[in-house]
Amino acid sequence: MRAYLATSIGVACTAVLVLPLSQPSGALAASPAAPPASQQAGPRTGPGAAHPAVPPAGAVPGSTESVPLRPLGSPRSPGSAAEQGVASRKVRPFSLLGVVWDDADDELRGTVQVRTRSAATHVWSDWQDVETHNREHGADPGTRERDSGTVRGSTAPLWVGGSDGVELRVRAIAEQDGTGPARPLLPQGLRLELIDPGDEPAAQPGTQPGAQTGTRPGTQAGTQSATQVSGTAVGAPVGTAVNMEAGTSPANGTMTGGTTGLASAMSAADMASSSVNEGLAAPGAAEIPALTKAEAEAAVSDATLRAYAAPRPRIVTRKGWGADESLRERKFGYTGTVKAAFVHHSGTGNNYTCRQAPSVLRSIYRYHVKSSGWRDFGYNFAVDKCGTVYEGRAGGVARPVLGAHTLGFNTNTTGIAVLGSYNRTNPPSAATTAVARLTAWKLGLHGVNPRAKVTLTSGGSGKYGKGARVRLHTISGHRDGFSTDCPGSRLYGKLGSVRTKAAGYQGR
Repeated sequence: MRAYLATSIGVACTAVLVLPLSQPSGALAASPAAPPASQQAGPRTGPGAAHPAVPPAGAVPGSTESVPLRPLGSPRSPGSAAEQGVASRKVRPFSLLGVVWDDADDELRGTVQVRTRSAATHVWSDWQDVETHNREHGADPGTRERDSGTVRGSTAPLWVGGSDGVELRVRAIAEQDGTGPARPLLPQGLRLELIDPGDEPAAQPGTQPGAQTGTRPGTQAGTQSATQVSGTAVGAPVGTAVNMEAGTSPANGTMTGGTTGLASAMSAADMASSSVNEGLAAPGAAEIPALTKAEAEAAVSDATLRAYAAPRPRIVTRKGWGADESLRERKFGYTGTVKAAFVHHSGTGNNYTCRQAPSVLRSIYRYHVKSSGWRDFGYNFAVDKCGTVYEGRAGGVARPVLGAHTLGFNTNTTGIAVLGSYNRTNPPSAATTAVARLTAWKLGLHGVNPRAKVTLTSGGSGKYGKGARVRLHTISGHRDGFSTDCPGSRLYGKLGSVRTKAAGYQGR
């Protein structure tokens, strides 16, 4: 996740984080009973209340509490302080956190450390590192999303689980030379974002979005009316934002069937997000069922593509993991085709269970949109450590959706995030196998060989200048397109076997 900065000291600015700058206090510092309403980015079922077993009908899940950082041990202004933070304090319940700042082009040249208090045990955690990064993720330069004026700089989000107390320390890294104009030691407008993912979506009969169901891509997980996949890419010109109204077919703009039950109760935004997967699953479905290779081949009309069509893995939809569709931008953005897949790790840490994965996704989604100012969830897909595949950015899993995952190389690619941090931890085999199955299917829709290389044109990434033509693996790691350690050395080391497995699933 972290990016490497080209500086005279030649080191990564995000790898090492500060030791505690003061003795951890055993008690929470005095704080207001609740933050101002302006700090809340979404309603809760009640301030500080525990999540109810069943969410109230119509309730919007989740909330964001934004806490400004203050200078630590110095009366200087926040823009010039070398150390800023948040004193130990009681806060509303949250499960994920991150730090944001005003200018997305500014770098947090420093270190970040946080500790949190468990809402269940009231025990404080040890100090944890937060990966600082900014430009290696997000929309490409010059795109509508990047130039919207809403994008902010941000660290990686960190999943900490249910918590109700926090303490944060940020320390600037001193410059070695004094040449050049003076600049603030830390970015302007630093804020700590505390994300409550909200309540789990009501489970549909026979589904369990956050857990494995025993279904493999080689078995049929349900019935569907398959839509034929044409031999040409389904989509729109690169970077195009398409207005897909609720209840319409992405193919012809008209309803292809009536809506009953769950579908009829869906909001317009929910229906729009679901309708782009029409033919793959029923409106409002929590998952898109797996297809065998034979079934996948039968759904492809082009003979050349049919030969290498791969089994489709089971995919938990945005409805299945509980995405609040009112948060994202209404229109969908598409690129021309899919030539390659970039593999990432989310950098959120490994302290989550597979049943918590939907909550992790809702938290990242809210952090990307409400805190970082993006149009939607950045990645096209996510995979948890148990191997469950999730739909990411809205627009249709079989369509070439323009993501915000690999700066400079979002055009004509798809981005897959494995939930967790894999610099020092080996990724579970279930996760890497799921990545292989997903890339085999997604690349197969466009006739792409997972073991091949492809030439991509950089939109400007820091590692490659704008317009540079770069030869990359069709399954690449984020670090191949940007100077970063994402997807972590341990996960990156598995990509060779991922390519081999994916090619095998295609029958190559």
